[in-house]
Amino acid sequence: MNRRCFLKRCAGTAGGVVLSKCRSAAAVVLSNRAVRIEMASNRPNVVLCMADDLGWGDVGYNGHPVIKTPNLDDMASKGIRFDRWYSGAPVCSPTRGSCITGRHPYRYGVFFANTGHMRSEEVTLAEALKARGYLTGHFGKWHLGTLTTEIRDSNRGRPGATKHYSPPWENGFDVCFSTEAKVPTWDPMKSPGSEGFYGTYYWRQDGNYVPIDSPELAGDDSRVIADQAIRFFRKAVAAKRPFLAVIWFHAPHKPFIAGPEYRAMYPDCSSSEQDYYGCITAMDEQVGRLRRELEKLGVSGNTMFWFSSDNGPENGTPGLTGGFRERKRSLYEGGVRVPGLLEWPGRIKRPTVVKMPCCTSDYFPTVMDVLGFEMEGQPKPIDGVSLLPVIEGKMSERPVPIGFESGKRKSLTDNRYKLISTDGGSTFELYDLVVDPYERTDIASSHAEIVASMKATLAAWEASCDNSLAGADY
Repeated sequence: MNRRCFLKRCAGTAGGVVLSKCRSAAAVVLSNRAVRIEMASNRPNVVLCMADDLGWGDVGYNGHPVIKTPNLDDMASKGIRFDRWYSGAPVCSPTRGSCITGRHPYRYGVFFANTGHMRSEEVTLAEALKARGYLTGHFGKWHLGTLTTEIRDSNRGRPGATKHYSPPWENGFDVCFSTEAKVPTWDPMKSPGSEGFYGTYYWRQDGNYVPIDSPELAGDDSRVIADQAIRFFRKAVAAKRPFLAVIWFHAPHKPFIAGPEYRAMYPDCSSSEQDYYGCITAMDEQVGRLRRELEKLGVSGNTMFWFSSDNGPENGTPGLTGGFRERKRSLYEGGVRVPGLLEWPGRIKRPTVVKMPCCTSDYFPTVMDVLGFEMEGQPKPIDGVSLLPVIEGKMSERPVPIGFESGKRKSLTDNRYKLISTDGGSTFELYDLVVDPYERTDIASSHAEIVASMKATLAAWEASCDNSLAGADY
């Protein structure tokens, strides 16, 4: 079934077979498996931090001439810096889905922002780790379904709107402090320039929203999120349980606003730059705060701390791609090549720069490989690969290419070459990313055999995604 037919079939059906919110067979297995937890002593904590619309060039360690990101720079100097790290898609919602499933979002219908939702049949990283005794938490932007059917909220939450209701607490997360979509990066409950309500609530795992006049929601939004994540860290450590914390900041997505102290750090910049640069520095400050808390709690050595962005910088913002071609919504490098870091002091003893292409779909299989188990009922195929051999210094080339699709755009990236079409597959370009990372010279006409081979691989991958979308993996 192709995507157009699938969407037509499912339109207006909250209880259809494919999109049913009934618990899937995988979830039943998960529930049964949860009572047979194997309590290993060396299960690492996992923290997945992600910025929103942060460009590859919007951090100090990648050469930004102005933005102050001392904590991310410190992570890059001590852990693994992935120079070819890719978001799963050129826009936010699909990338977020790839982070917690290891699968391309076209397999389960999250094609763009505000489209589709996390299906109950998918097994998320949170669900898998709960089966190993982990405490799981989500903090910040969710964007993988609506969080209420009772009131008007954010982009899609409406009274009686059940079709895309899929909050994080129904996808394996024990503790939640989550928004459906974007909020201002300063005073997140207020519309910029006014005292009026912006329209997007923070929700907790009990299905109740945080009162918009709560003092804990005032000031820098990244700090608001980090406050809750730190409470979660402390709760998990006090209970002597390993934990998964998914921390998805809103910065520097529009409306990006910096508090006075952060704007003041950039006195020679325009007003827009002060807000953009300032909210990134404020977010960086919270990354540092999270890291220090893990150290204070004595668990930093056994914590995998990842950082990434969900796509390249938004058009019309001061964001930088670092010279890579185009921006958000594009499958050229500037739209999907983003900052990527991993700090894990107990396993990563010296700073490393990884040149192999890696992506957000790799989180799931990497964590599962580290824990040494495979989830029963896990939908397959998984598009990501385990990066544990990379962490151990045993792998320098990706074993399978990375497929991308977004609207009429599609591409395939391997260790050297990138095949890309921007017109639905009528024409293709080919780039050698090793010698031409900025995609300036199309070499398709002189490398016909490579184009043909990569087109065949891409077509097979697309057919596999269509098969998944029709429900064949469940």
